[in-house]
Amino acid sequence: MTQGARRTPGRRSVLGAAGAAVLGSAALGAAGPTAQAADRRGHRPPGHDLPVPTVIAHRGASGYRPEHTLGSYQLALDMGAHVIEQDLVPTKDGHLVCRHENDITGTTDVAGHPEFASRRTTKTVDGTEYTGWFTEDFTLAELKTLRAKERIPGTRQENTLYDGRWQIPTFEEVLRWAEREGRRRGRPVWLHVETKHPLYFRGLGLGLEEPLAKLLRRYGRHRADSPVFLQSFEPSSIQRLARLVASPKVVLLWQADSRPWDFVEAGDPRTVADLVTPAGLKWIASYAQGIGPTLDLVIPKDKDGRLTTPTTLVRDAHAQGLILHPYTLRNENSFLPAEFRRGTDPAAYGDAFGALKAYFATGIDGIFTDNPDTGLLAAADFTAR
Repeated sequence: MTQGARRTPGRRSVLGAAGAAVLGSAALGAAGPTAQAADRRGHRPPGHDLPVPTVIAHRGASGYRPEHTLGSYQLALDMGAHVIEQDLVPTKDGHLVCRHENDITGTTDVAGHPEFASRRTTKTVDGTEYTGWFTEDFTLAELKTLRAKERIPGTRQENTLYDGRWQIPTFEEVLRWAEREGRRRGRPVWLHVETKHPLYFRGLGLGLEEPLAKLLRRYGRHRADSPVFLQSFEPSSIQRLARLVASPKVVLLWQADSRPWDFVEAGDPRTVADLVTPAGLKWIASYAQGIGPTLDLVIPKDKDGRLTTPTTLVRDAHAQGLILHPYTLRNENSFLPAEFRRGTDPAAYGDAFGALKAYFATGIDGIFTDNPDTGLLAAADFTAR
């Protein structure tokens, strides 16, 4: 981290086995944050030695630079983030590129390119209709003529200073960047890689898992102890990856009443609420090493947006030997629980440190944040207690 001195979160021994996880989670007891804070040892796949709480840079340092750019990734790494996230979508010619969505209307300058005006179209992706420009309609060479821009300029006006500075990176470029930075720093650069809309793209003949696995093998990140997490909101994508590579895997979970899109397509009636039961978590643990729940599954909010009592998700997941990397903590008022907002400007910073303290106290193993520097300071405060 580059902003002032901090006490680095301690590195602890690995608790990869489910039996060790159960032993560790016994101290959690009730669902309240004070009781759950007793277990700070973490639950990690075998061979891994990340600090706990782990600070995961959500789309890079996206609170300060346009998301999913090499500039955003580099700043996050320079700040000291433990893991850097990438979301992957394909190009027309099968290259994997880093974008949060295949709709690039809001994150690139594509609308200002008259040569691509005819590519604007309407598509239905995972049951939702979108109108814009989509990566699967562009070759990589065409995408490389575009430049990235800030996704939420109304909230992050300062980030617009960097509009147009960076291209859309390919995942292979990110892997090469991580190799260079790892050699320079003398330690591996951890990545957290998500397959976006995998069933949708498979239907287009652009399956994500096979080219991703090929790249992971090429760059030596296909083993159980590799410095990478693979994540998806579609459990079938994680199951497919589990047959291709041994890299640690994380199932992402949205709101309790939602259903993964592959469940919808397959007629599987289970919801996320079913997946976060002990039986559902046991099923996830049969092919994955962790879960990435939305923060509301860890601590729900009331009708006024204030935090209520933590659920038993941390205890139940740890009992199955699963790590928890929930998402997403941001500094701005509009993204914080109501009790941590300060003033009336939704784009102003609230008490992100207070919110992070509340979430860390539940015993989570890490957190996605747009502001890695804030997350690192909060993690240092927590582990110093």
